[in-house]
Amino acid sequence: MFTFGDSWYLVLAAIIFAIGAVGLVVRRNPLVMFMCVELMLNAVNLTFVTFSTLLDDVGGQTAVFFVLVVAAAEVVVGLAIIVAIMRRREGANADDVSLMRG
Repeated sequence: MFTFGDSWYLVLAAIIFAIGAVGLVVRRNPLVMFMCVELMLNAVNLTFVTFSTLLDDVGGQTAVFFVLVVAAAEVVVGLAIIVAIMRRREGANADDVSLMRG
């Protein structure tokens, strides 16, 4: 049976992070940008778990736990802001964040 080495997981994490970074820069829809940030966080989590397994240390898995907690808090706040923007204006893009003033 073929097993993947640690380098394959790091390459996969780099590809996922690059897709998220390109999506964040190219797209203007706030919801898509939000999903791209989450994709980048998951790529970092995969890297943490890979190095944690490679070094036989629990520190990377602990960091993943804290990243997931921060991502959950980000989802709550970020999604509320995105929904507030989308309710004010259909088809809003990232430049419409100034609508949140006053």
